[in-house]
Amino acid sequence: MTQPYEIDLHSEYLRADLFFAMGQPTEAARVLEAVVAAEPDNQAALELLARSCFGSAQLGRAEETLARLVELAPANGWARRALARTLERQSRHDDAAVHHRVADALGAA
Repeated sequence: MTQPYEIDLHSEYLRADLFFAMGQPTEAARVLEAVVAAEPDNQAALELLARSCFGSAQLGRAEETLARLVELAPANGWARRALARTLERQSRHDDAAVHHRVADALGAA
């Protein structure tokens, strides 16, 4: 038997995913705050939050979220590449280069 709270978190994740797909990344990020607060190690929620923050130019939040994702999964090439691109958008090219090299080594696109 599943707990209603878990179902609510899943529903909120799906709602955020829908907002993101509809081109509303700011709203998606807002919805995901509660999901990530309740499940801070949920990599799917962190990835969607990072994409939402990046898509709405919340680069500081995107960087923080991607850094957390890289901490949880250091071999996640997508997260490394996304972190590098986020750092580049903040004109932090030297910091970005490190993550680009790791992403390249991991074979990330």
